Amino acid sequence: MTDLTTRYLGLTLKNPIVASASPLTKKLDSARKLDEAGVGAIVMYSLFEEQIIQESLELDHYLTRGTESFAEAQTYLPDTGLYTMGPGKYLDHLTAVKKSVSVPVIGSLNGVSSGGWTRYARYMQDAGADAIELNLYYLATDPDLTGQELENAQVELVADVKASVSIPVSVKLSPFITSLPNFAKRLVQAGADGLVLFNRFYQPDFDLDNLEVQHTLVLSTSEELRLPLRWVSILYGRINADLALTTGVHTAADVLKAMMAGAQVVMIASEILKNGYNRIPDLLANMTAWMEEHEYQSIQQMQGSMSQKAVREPAAFERANYMRVLGSFRDLP
Repeated sequence: MTDLTTRYLGLTLKNPIVASASPLTKKLDSARKLDEAGVGAIVMYSLFEEQIIQESLELDHYLTRGTESFAEAQTYLPDTGLYTMGPGKYLDHLTAVKKSVSVPVIGSLNGVSSGGWTRYARYMQDAGADAIELNLYYLATDPDLTGQELENAQVELVADVKASVSIPVSVKLSPFITSLPNFAKRLVQAGADGLVLFNRFYQPDFDLDNLEVQHTLVLSTSEELRLPLRWVSILYGRINADLALTTGVHTAADVLKAMMAGAQVVMIASEILKNGYNRIPDLLANMTAWMEEHEYQSIQQMQGSMSQKAVREPAAFERANYMRVLGSFRDLP
């Protein structure tokens, strides 16, 4: 019988398909449906740093009412959109999800400064989270902020959070890092048990009729798999941490490619949002059929088999491939 089990963050999962942080876990019924559909684990939607700050400011407001100290701070905070559930309710919801599903549940924190992160990491652990995913979502817009300063702050944050909890901690990264392998190594040295590649930035657009900036959710496609696939392949075996591939996972072939690159799990949301919960059993069935046809007995057997360390032409992952791809272009008829 084909064995789909895998290990991620010290947890044994029945298969490598993990529901990634998304609105899918905002409702208890949706989390149950993910479990029933057969996912190996669930990552809760993110608790944003802005929500933690908002809670602190609201407390300060009631303690200092009438002092005019809160007005400016209110306008500073960005709109959190659908993610309006406060920290306290988030933790209650996390506990309820954990009690209602049979698979591991991973809490998600989204921010860049220490502050409430360490405190809420402990709260998530107490609420029943099996692990924590730190989402290092930050877009540097200050010309005076150096890459080294930003990386140092993020490494320190990971170390602080890791020191505050006893459960595993993974870090969800941006692909926009000058030397990703070095940064990954530093995060692991700071205590990260796993790395999630990559955070998917939602780019703004312009409404030319109303001259406004638009924020539109665009779901991923399988074409976006190549970037995280490349970096999982490069990092596999070079750092002592589990690897999760996210962004662009839509088919059984996408999952299998991720495993061969060296990922322990894939994280999926867009495909479920687009085509429903039944896609999970379909993916698992198609994976099993392919593995049986190609005589793979387990997921572990294929993990890392197509990584940079394992292939005959490791340069295909590097700059040499750039020239080869350009050289393969043929003129239009």
